Amino acid sequence: MDKKTRTDGESQDQKRTDLLKQIGLFVLDMDGTFYLGDHVIEGALEFVRYVEGTGRRVLFFTNNSSRSPRAYMERLAAMGCPIGRDQIMTSGDVTIAYLKTEYPEKTVYLMGTPALEESFLEEGIRLWKEGEPRPEVVVVGFDTTLTYEKLDRACTFIREGSIFLATHLDINCPVEGGFMIDCGSICAAIALSTGKEPRYLGKPFRDTVDMILLHTGEKRERVAFVGDRLYTDVATGVDHGANGFLVLTGETKLEDLENSRVQPDAVYESLGEMKELLERTEES
Repeated sequence: MDKKTRTDGESQDQKRTDLLKQIGLFVLDMDGTFYLGDHVIEGALEFVRYVEGTGRRVLFFTNNSSRSPRAYMERLAAMGCPIGRDQIMTSGDVTIAYLKTEYPEKTVYLMGTPALEESFLEEGIRLWKEGEPRPEVVVVGFDTTLTYEKLDRACTFIREGSIFLATHLDINCPVEGGFMIDCGSICAAIALSTGKEPRYLGKPFRDTVDMILLHTGEKRERVAFVGDRLYTDVATGVDHGANGFLVLTGETKLEDLENSRVQPDAVYESLGEMKELLERTEES
């Protein structure tokens, strides 16, 4: 390695470290960032413990609206990372908050799992029932209980004038051995049938950033969205005045950056490397 290459590498490390030091709240993606399948990624748990030990905060955020926040809390606890309800947020939470603000008291036809339905009901959202007039709003989530009847009914309501919302835009959900169709794919079928596009929520949209800032009281510039996807995790930060950090433990590879509109503020091998950089600078 020549002197210039070594110097450039050291300068890049310093930039990445300086960015980390400025962050007061790390908003972590989950699958591909903190864990893969049922296994915690090496160094991820140590990162969370170290960050919290320095007085900084961690918030887990997932676009996956098929499970309840409680289910994610239980999963993380089983992995040795117990958290409180105030440390987990989903696109379902953002959607509920949006409905309460923009369409209070409106009836909602929800295409979602029983877990998402329960979350909506707990928050006082009025869900459409068989025999009632057409609902004012149709909300599509990552519905792993999807049926043709649900799909057809949603299309009919939207054609007749119901507002079309979606919890998030992910096309596929990574699973062991491949992918499952996700909310965005379901919405694509509805949009093709009805000619109507949904209003998407979740990452990478401003509603998510605004809700997190309100929830935590943190300053925008001191928040970093950390994840393995450029178009959701990283874009949430860089497009809305916060920070977007890419980790290379999941979907995105370094070569993907060449043709991407979204460019992260910093790239790290893993949460483990982020912890090492923070630890190194704060010990010096």
